[in-house]
Amino acid sequence: MHALSADSRPSPPRSALPPGAPEIGVLLREWRAARRWSQLDLALDAGVSARHLSCVETGKAQPSRELVIKLADALELPLRERNALLVAAGFAPKYPESTLATPELAQIRRAIEFILAQQEPYPAFVLNRHWDVLMANAAAARVNGFVLGGRPMKHANMIRQFFDPQDLRPAVANWDEVAGTLIRHLHNAVAAAPGDAAARALLAEALAYPDVPAHWRRRQFDAAPSPLLTTILHRDGHELRFFSTITTFGTPRDVTLDELHVECCFPVDEATAALCRRLAAEAIG
Repeated sequence: MHALSADSRPSPPRSALPPGAPEIGVLLREWRAARRWSQLDLALDAGVSARHLSCVETGKAQPSRELVIKLADALELPLRERNALLVAAGFAPKYPESTLATPELAQIRRAIEFILAQQEPYPAFVLNRHWDVLMANAAAARVNGFVLGGRPMKHANMIRQFFDPQDLRPAVANWDEVAGTLIRHLHNAVAAAPGDAAARALLAEALAYPDVPAHWRRRQFDAAPSPLLTTILHRDGHELRFFSTITTFGTPRDVTLDELHVECCFPVDEATAALCRRLAAEAIG
């Protein structure tokens, strides 16, 4: 069956678009540009005719809900962006967005708390897609308190912590390396989600902090982030060296879970491990 006739089947009634919501054609073009795909590339991947896709992008044809889902699958969109694509086409969002405090995610929260506890005496954090620190274990507080001399963190966002000279930044011995990697991740996040205004604003804010190299304003296509980054924290002749692993949730069915990741820090050397153990013992008293 020709894809054009298949997509002309009756579909559920569409709701009115929210005020200011982008049309689906605009979103599709933005996502194709982010993926560097042509209309033909997307049409072949989604199993639709290039002619019909062109009509959808120009507003000459309205896609069915099934086609929107196929296009989102082909573009490998995050769940939030899949919802946005459905809403732009006039359909209700498919995926719920819950907070970790809701009963529906109680088991997930317990699993996260278990991961954080198991990481002791080394730091671990739970972050969302904009690097906001949602949860952390006691080791994270101890290590941050040590390198900051007991001063509390100024920000609850990891990007701001590393870029603000009034926060963690002075305690990072290899700041250029760590911050440069974070900037590359931010550039990639903005490019991968063209509709994410918060990510663009966070990138602009990070670049506006003092002494940020001017060339960081340009996305570096030939400089992939290092697969293993060591963060070196120092204070009064002491150094703590950590590398991190990232845990995400497979096949999430909730927007919140899709955007969460758990970052666990591990000591690079025995001196770091010993200092972390000492801080834990001192906290117990």
